[in-house]
Amino acid sequence: MVDIAKDAPGTPAVEPSLHRVMGPWLLLLFIVGDILGTGIYALTGKVAQQVGGVVWLPFLVAFAVALVTAFSYLELVTKYPRAAGAALYTHKAFGIHFITFIVAFAVMCSGITSASTASRAFAANLSAAFNLGLGGGGVTLIALGFMAVVAIVNFRGVGESVKANVVLTLVELTGLLIIICIGMWAIGLGQGDVSRITQFGTTDRGLFWSVIGATTLAFFAMVGFEDSVNMAEECREPSRIFPKVLLAGLCITGVIYVLVSISSITLVPPEQLGEGETPLLKVVQAGAPGFPLEIFGFITMFAVANSALINMLMASRLVYGMSRERVLPGVLGRVHAGRRTPYIAIGFTTLLAFGLIGFVGGVPALGGTTALLLLCVFTVVNIAVLVLRRDRVEHSHFHTPTVLPVLGAACCGFLAGPWTGRNPEEYKIAGILLAIGVGLWVVTVLVNRATGQSAADPTMEDLGGDGAVN
Repeated sequence: MVDIAKDAPGTPAVEPSLHRVMGPWLLLLFIVGDILGTGIYALTGKVAQQVGGVVWLPFLVAFAVALVTAFSYLELVTKYPRAAGAALYTHKAFGIHFITFIVAFAVMCSGITSASTASRAFAANLSAAFNLGLGGGGVTLIALGFMAVVAIVNFRGVGESVKANVVLTLVELTGLLIIICIGMWAIGLGQGDVSRITQFGTTDRGLFWSVIGATTLAFFAMVGFEDSVNMAEECREPSRIFPKVLLAGLCITGVIYVLVSISSITLVPPEQLGEGETPLLKVVQAGAPGFPLEIFGFITMFAVANSALINMLMASRLVYGMSRERVLPGVLGRVHAGRRTPYIAIGFTTLLAFGLIGFVGGVPALGGTTALLLLCVFTVVNIAVLVLRRDRVEHSHFHTPTVLPVLGAACCGFLAGPWTGRNPEEYKIAGILLAIGVGLWVVTVLVNRATGQSAADPTMEDLGGDGAVN
């Protein structure tokens, strides 16, 4: 055990600190593994549908926006190495419980929409890889069944370890490297059509707005880096290693995404790539007909299944934490006596996921809603960096150039707006989810007043969602 005071002189140690087991290489694998997953596996085709052959460009723009926002997270995580997550940074900056709650609930909702996206992608890849020939209804049923399995695993308790994350990351990475190798091999043999990578799709919206619209969807593939701040207390010298490792992780995934996009569009025309919910399976079929499709399908399902489980774990623990902070009804904070897991919170988040899978369905709408929610959260975080400049700390920390959080707030706010051509359904989904949260918050406030209680100040242990329960 290492006391946090070694990283933040003057900070009183009110609780034993976590074991600092993560060096730079393990942290890098964690970050890369957290970013890789459902987005690139499921949405490459939908991005190509909007911009044609330059499918790599929206991923590149999304990477640039994520990179700018990452600089804000770097300043916050090195300045407050015990604080984890956007909600805590928001509370430290503004001190308004309702705003903190909205940010925390939005992050929770993004986890549920992301997991629902992964569930749909899992079902679609299962059907395509094993030639089950399932229609929309069949895919929905499998997705619902898969989410039920995730809930059972979540209820039983999942002990996440660094070693397990390394294995999961390598599996996810293997699938994308297969796509890149197939694409490069085919290009070397003169197969496919490399000229497509410079061809823009025909659209009434024009080049600029088509790329912006596609970027709002591609951004879903770049999220996940923000979760790494939750590992600050388990890293050796976080103030020193975080900046280099987080930026390296983002750059690695950005390069992988661009190469996957180029390989995909070289082998499969954009109109075909955009059909259905299994774009990368089509790339394997086109570039390596002899490659066992079942193997790649299994890798894809493994990758998106991991994304679903991680996001539902995060969502249920956030609900549990907010209940303990008395900003959501206390019943959501109950822990099962035998399993020691927040079973009511798990049931609540699973029901929301069932509703999204059953009534929303499509991967683009669910993935787009995830990106929308997180773009709004990132806008607040970028602003919080500027506000917290007035808060001085004794230890040295990363300091991002002022222009970057200003640019980050402007870009994230711009990409979250309706002028981008974002599907109106995404605002409806996000609005309904947040309305549910606000309704629960109002009920909780009324109950608190009746019982003489008040919302507590957020703490890492309760609201961070990482260490409260198994």
